[in-house]
Amino acid sequence: MTTPDAPAPYHPVVPPAQTPNRDLLQLEVLGDDPQLIEEIGRLRQERNAVILAHNYQRPEVQRIADFVGDSLGLSRQAARTDADVIVFAGVHFMAETAAILNPGKTVLLPDLRAGCSLADTLTAQDIRAWKAQHPGGLVVTYVNTTADVKAESDYCCTSGNAVQIVESLPADVPVLFAPDRFLAAHVMRQTGRHLHVWQGACHVHEAIRPEDIAHQQGAHPDAELLIHPECGCSSRILASQPDVQLYSTEGMIHRARASAAQTFIVVTETGMVTRLEHDVPDKTFIPVSRTACCEYMKMITLRGVREALRDLSPRVTVPEAVRAQALRPIERMLAIG
Repeated sequence: MTTPDAPAPYHPVVPPAQTPNRDLLQLEVLGDDPQLIEEIGRLRQERNAVILAHNYQRPEVQRIADFVGDSLGLSRQAARTDADVIVFAGVHFMAETAAILNPGKTVLLPDLRAGCSLADTLTAQDIRAWKAQHPGGLVVTYVNTTADVKAESDYCCTSGNAVQIVESLPADVPVLFAPDRFLAAHVMRQTGRHLHVWQGACHVHEAIRPEDIAHQQGAHPDAELLIHPECGCSSRILASQPDVQLYSTEGMIHRARASAAQTFIVVTETGMVTRLEHDVPDKTFIPVSRTACCEYMKMITLRGVREALRDLSPRVTVPEAVRAQALRPIERMLAIG
């Protein structure tokens, strides 16, 4: 019961995920342009640059990258690179993370419009108000957040290490988990621990329906499911198919290699099919839905990468005061796993 002197309970008002402007996007594969690729190679060498690409990037962008991976893997690459210039083929918060880890390097994002609907559901002020309602609580934020939010956090995590990070925290301390409610549900199932959960979601993963999975399973009855824990359908699928496992994007690679199955239904953003086909070429991968496509991720193009290297712009920077605070939870994440 609330005492007369206690503050009123804080009930966060979570804004809806932004709907990207689809007019900004060309969904079709733009194809390999030999001249562009040659120019990118020359500029990469001249600038001593490294190109990091997320798993959800266009196929042609993944092909010219030095490293392709998930948020955790790319964070590790950003932390250890000896390049002078980092071109981040991803979205804005990823480039910010690279800038936090590499204050002396030039970090480029080829298209500044490449944002994140999940990151947009949470602000630093939201975190401060939330912490005030849970004194002594620890804030664990998914890496899909802005630098300002990271600066207010105790730990960052990715889908690949969220369970491990929560398990490492003292059992008697409240944990505030933000912003993805579907990843939080997965962590609670795996750890058995209660979390205070921010009610954010990725607009792409939230829109994947159990009906989409059922349709593909009907068409491919022998296929194995590879489901990302960010997907809004995951809890309902687990209720009807309790033996199904959830995988981070890197976990999908490992599972596809180890499994005896030859065909897989990939329940995440469509770009992951490109990565799986590259890394596990002897197996077949079916996207759960052709509409499970992140408009923000697909804003990065070969032409944009070439122009970023040529002009050393657009550059992503983080103010030093924010960077120093945001570095702590990122380093804790990298230290744990």
